[in-house]
Amino acid sequence: MAEEEYGKGVPMVITPQMGAIEAVVEDIRYRAQLIARNQKLDSGVSATGVAGFIAGFAFALLMVVIIPMFIWRMM
Repeated sequence: MAEEEYGKGVPMVITPQMGAIEAVVEDIRYRAQLIARNQKLDSGVSATGVAGFIAGFAFALLMVVIIPMFIWRMM
């Protein structure tokens, strides 16, 4: 009887339930983007760290020592 049923009727396409898998994939993609962004930021900071420190030190020296000395001499 089972052999008589086989091959008869209209085949149906079943839509897979991919919601849970898509949510996990999207979460993984989001976390990977955060990690990549953090890595790029760390690389940029480490590459320009010494130059930024020197520029900041020179600016602080200018604002705290050199400009007040010029103002003090003018008075």
